[in-house]
Formats: sequence, C-alpha cells, structure tokens
Amino acid sequence: MDKMIDNPWFLRITALLLAFLLFFSVKADDNAANPVETTTMTEKIEDVELEVYYDNTNLMVSGVPETVDVTITGPASIVQTARQIKDFTLFVDLRELPIGEHQVPVQTENLSEQLRVRVDPSVVDVSIEERVTQEFRIDPEMNERLLKEGFVLKSMEVDPKNVMVTGPQSVIDAISFVKATVTGEQGLDNSFTAEANVRVLANDLTKLENVTIEPGVVDVNVNIEEYSKEVPVTIKQNGNPKEGIAIDSLESSSDTVQIYGPQTAVDQIEEYVVEINAGVISQTDTDVEIELKPPAGASSVKPGKVTIKADVTVDETADLPDGTDNPEIADESSP
Repeated sequence: MDKMIDNPWFLRITALLLAFLLFFSVKADDNAANPVETTTMTEKIEDVELEVYYDNTNLMVSGVPETVDVTITGPASIVQTARQIKDFTLFVDLRELPIGEHQVPVQTENLSEQLRVRVDPSVVDVSIEERVTQEFRIDPEMNERLLKEGFVLKSMEVDPKNVMVTGPQSVIDAISFVKATVTGEQGLDNSFTAEANVRVLANDLTKLENVTIEPGVVDVNVNIEEYSKEVPVTIKQNGNPKEGIAIDSLESSSDTVQIYGPQTAVDQIEEYVVEINAGVISQTDTDVEIELKPPAGASSVKPGKVTIKADVTVDETADLPDGTDNPEIADESSP
C-alpha cells in the first residue's frame, strides 16, 4: 500500500480525479445559481416610434414612416422585459447621406444580443432635400351655406395677410393655395372675427404635409350684410297741382336707393317708384319730404326718406290761394 502511495503515477491520477471532481462541483453551483432559460417565445411589438437622425437645420426628410413594427424572439423573460419596458430604439441614420433619394436600413439600439430581431419594414425609401422658407399670401374662405337666408358675404380680411412656410423644396414648389377656412354655426347674419387654421394646398386642392407654417393660426374678419340691390328712383306724380301752379319738373334728393331683403324678391325689383301728391306743392313750398317704405317682399330700403324738389311756374293772373300771392316769390318761380 505504501509503495502504491509513493508511486508518482498514483499521485498524478489522484490529483486529476480531484480536479475533475472540483470542476463539476463548481459547475453545479453555477447552474444552481443561474438556471438556463429553456423557454423561447416570439413577440410582435407594433407601432414603435422610428427616430430619424439628420441635419434638421438645413435639410428636410420625407418618406420616413412615423412608426414601424418589430418582432423579437428569444428567452421569454428577456422578450417580456423588452415588450413591457420598451427601452430600445429603432432609427435611421441619414447624417452621412447627400441630398437625393436613398434606401436606408432601420437600425436597432439597446436590444439584448440574446434576441433575434426582425423589423417591418426593414428598409425605408427616403428623400433628402434642402430646407426652404418662403412667404405666401393667405386666402380666407368660408362656406356661404352657413349664412342665413337673405344675407351675403360682403368681404373677408385676414390678419396677418401673409405666412412663412418652411418645408422641402419640392413641397414648397407644389404650393398653389394657402387657405384660412372659417367655420361657424348655421344661420350667420352678423359680421364677426374668428380664428382659422392655415393650410397649404396643391393645385388639385390636396393638403400638403411635411411643412411648418408660421403663424399656423390667423384672425379672419368676416363682413356679413343683408342682400341688397341698388335701383333707380322714379317719381310718379299723382293728382293735380294747385290753381295757378304748373309743375315743370320733379327731382329727388337721391337718384337711387338700396333695397334689402331675400335675393329672390329683391332681384325682381328694377326701380323704386316715389309717389308725390301734386296738390301739396305750392309757390312757397316746393320741397316735399317723403318717407320710403320697403317694396313687397323686401325688408328695408335706404335711405328711409327722400326730398322731392319741384320746379314750378306760377300764373300771376290766376286766382291764387291765400298765402301764395307774394310777388317776389312769384318772380323767382317764373321761367
């Protein structure tokens, strides 16, 4: 027995066995402390925000989707953590690319190396263009169907009158209209001021995106009036003048009047007839004030009164009524 122990090969084999025993003992402890994940799962995470890295001071980028979908496969615990915390980043890096059209891969950051990752789409088509700022005049508009019957939109004024639009060169070149649309409730019959959002439109009236408008909201002054039409005044003489008075002509203080009311009624009116009783005109009172009433179907007329001035000739031989025999006045009224 002593000889066996003293044998160097015995000692070597014993040491080797002890080393194996120690190795497997340590390995077993590691496995107990860190059990191997055996469950694998796949998870699709939808609508993950896609970051874009580029020179946003001088350039504009279009074609990059706002979000993408990512599918991850790996140990269940790591997959679940990634899905819940979402502390990873999906991005496209355009900082080294020149102006033009490019196909760029979507890259990932802060995802565990134990995961297999698939991004949909994995490649995006992007357009890099020069950033351009240009001034445009605003065209205010409103749907006239919002107006109460019998009222019309007389004018619209916007403040400020112009806006600055910043965007890619191709989008700026495509702008045909810059609109500020006023909205409101049905039955508008008074002038008002309202805020309106500014939109930029192409020639086919489609809204153009990927632009910055400054200011994006403007004030629009809307001037609403009742429908009206200007018509000439026609004087109609009724009755006979007083004895010794001949009416040579009648003239109105206003040649025209403005008729207000529903368009269907007002448009049928071609003139406004002012009737005057010739018997009220005398040698000393040749001016007659007449109150105007709205024609049938109309709501009002402006001015509300007119003065009819009569040019008369007086027959001095006639038996004039009392108070009309002033020779000075008769002389002035004579032809």
